[in-house]
Amino acid sequence: MAELTIIIADDHPLFRGALRQAVGGLEGNNSFIEAGDFDDARRCAEEQPDADLMLLDLAMPGVSGFSGLMALRAEFSSLPIIIVSATDDPATMRRAIELGASGFISKSSGIDDIRTAIRTVLEGDVWIPASCQSNRDQDADMADLINRLRTLTPQQSRVLGMLGEGLLNKQIAYELNVSEATIKAHVSAILLKLNVDSRTQAVIQLSKLNQPALVA
Repeated sequence: MAELTIIIADDHPLFRGALRQAVGGLEGNNSFIEAGDFDDARRCAEEQPDADLMLLDLAMPGVSGFSGLMALRAEFSSLPIIIVSATDDPATMRRAIELGASGFISKSSGIDDIRTAIRTVLEGDVWIPASCQSNRDQDADMADLINRLRTLTPQQSRVLGMLGEGLLNKQIAYELNVSEATIKAHVSAILLKLNVDSRTQAVIQLSKLNQPALVA
């Protein structure tokens, strides 16, 4: 296996170290880039356009649940992303895959399982845990919501995630370094794509992704 560049995005330094140890057992002299929050993860992906893989924690500071995955998946479409999470119920795993993740690793997984998942994704396949494969039932409303969320642009996904954190338009504008009018336009587009009438309803739709379990 050729030398790899892997971005490890998790806010817990000890777990970043554990992932680094697991990945370090793969063949080759691999390089690792660590990120402790969502903005760092995004910047790493931007600065490393040839990165081979990102290991992304769903509970990263600076983003709300699946909105970070959606934004990164839309902006860096060629970068495989494996979700790493302590919340490993079938619904969470399935939704991660449906929203564009190339794999899902539970934080309770052993090193051998982590390496198997990473090898599978690096070979171009999708790693789906057995418990996810055995539970594929999904209601039509959730399928429709996921399809609508996948139509959002990277910036719209980020704005929706910030709405989910309770930020006002002016606060989002400041964080993204754009005008408040631009944020209002994004919010209008989000409401249209999600077929809702208010930002509150949009946040409620986003929160449905994290049910029945909270992302952690």
